[in-house]
Amino acid sequence: MEVFSVNLTDILYEKADGIAKITINRPKVYNAFRARTIQELIMVFRDAWDDNRIGVVILTGTGEKAFCVGGDQKEKGDEGGYDYSGGLGGGIGLEIENLHQTIRNIPKPVIAAVNGYAIGGGHVLHVICDLTIASETAKFGQSGPKVGSYDAGFGSAYLARIVGEKKAREIWYLCEQYSAQEAKEMGLVNKVVPADQLQQAAIEWAEKILQKSPTALKMLKYSFNADSANIQGITQISMGSLAMFYNTKESEEGKNAFLEKRPVDFMKFRK
Repeated sequence: MEVFSVNLTDILYEKADGIAKITINRPKVYNAFRARTIQELIMVFRDAWDDNRIGVVILTGTGEKAFCVGGDQKEKGDEGGYDYSGGLGGGIGLEIENLHQTIRNIPKPVIAAVNGYAIGGGHVLHVICDLTIASETAKFGQSGPKVGSYDAGFGSAYLARIVGEKKAREIWYLCEQYSAQEAKEMGLVNKVVPADQLQQAAIEWAEKILQKSPTALKMLKYSFNADSANIQGITQISMGSLAMFYNTKESEEGKNAFLEKRPVDFMKFRK
């Protein structure tokens, strides 16, 4: 097993037998990501991209509770954006757009092994992955409109390609949570397995993929991506508008209600 030489604080990264495994490692906050988490994810995905010995990537989360629940609300600054040390971050303090493009464009299949809650921005991450295997205990859903946020790019437009327009609108408008079996029935998940079999199931699929032609897989991934490539332009507009929205009282109400553990009050913004 090969270990990445760069010091990583928010994720675990290992490579062995042609498989790169990336684990979001912030279990105390349900694997919510902050700016550093996104930076590290981009870094290791690019490492897996450049390593010709790697044929498939597995993305998962530490523990049994969560895959990823999106942006860490406690890291959200007073000016709306996330506290961020360097880089443009798409205007919101997170290089989330860059991460999405990296996962989509890496010329190797990416398997999401969803071990728990895949909510908000964490839900978008698994949606973008090529394949999703879920634990029976996994939960899926969106939270953006509940906390004064949204992903109007791949998180919505590409989601609609997968589950259909009506279901995608339901997921975003109602912000409810769905079981792994419900997610499979709507085409959001490829396979559901018992919790204690999840990582092995992901490895088994990865091993099957490794037996296939890498060039054929690369071209197939590019072909699958081509149909939804226009969403990248929508994503740029979405992230730009989100940066401005984060500076509003409406978005601040969502963040504060979450942190203060009280009911959110968006009614005043409908006047």
